[in-house]
Amino acid sequence: MPSGLFVTGTDTDVGKTVIAAGLLELAATQGLKTAAIKPVAAGCAWVDGSLVNDDALHLRAAATECQTYGAVNPIALEPAIAPHIAAAQAGIRLTASSLFAHCQSVFDSVAADVVVVEGAGGWLVPLNEDETLADLAQLLALPVVLVVGLKLGCISHALLTQMAIESRGLSVAGWVANTIDPNMDVYEENIDTLNLGMHAPCWGVVPNLSDVGSANVASYLDEGLFR
Repeated sequence: MPSGLFVTGTDTDVGKTVIAAGLLELAATQGLKTAAIKPVAAGCAWVDGSLVNDDALHLRAAATECQTYGAVNPIALEPAIAPHIAAAQAGIRLTASSLFAHCQSVFDSVAADVVVVEGAGGWLVPLNEDETLADLAQLLALPVVLVVGLKLGCISHALLTQMAIESRGLSVAGWVANTIDPNMDVYEENIDTLNLGMHAPCWGVVPNLSDVGSANVASYLDEGLFR
């Protein structure tokens, strides 16, 4: 079975996909075969009669292995709202077990050394009235990568998310600082505080980039990660 990573974030729009694609690129530069899964995506557009999501397309393009769109993103929802609400509007019930079954089928069938699974929004995004994406992560039991969006409030968000991850018996393998606010006050001091409070190593500090291509992002990540 290929090894895997579960990528989550301190919030929505903190750059999970950008960092996940960078990790895929970094693994590929070290000769590893890679695949990606975005189990649930809200905010999709109709293309040739099917709903597709830009983030899922970005991940698919960054992976080395050829995957169908449905393998990367089995649940594509049109409105850019909370996934469980979008799914309910579409008459779909999301469950951790069904998403896990899809992920497991990809792990079992793909010829990859590394599979990157990206969540949606933050750690506790609901799937239904009882479950969240944290339940899926717990079923997958993969090391977690936390993307911290560097902006005011990120320290509390990061430490709370770390606490929630660890409460599930999972480990934060590493965290990536992704600069959301390029004019953030006391930028370096925030990173220093995060380094003190996080229980895992920082895998990279990514500046606010105009070019978010996977190769460019990978250049800011720890090049020894997959060695």
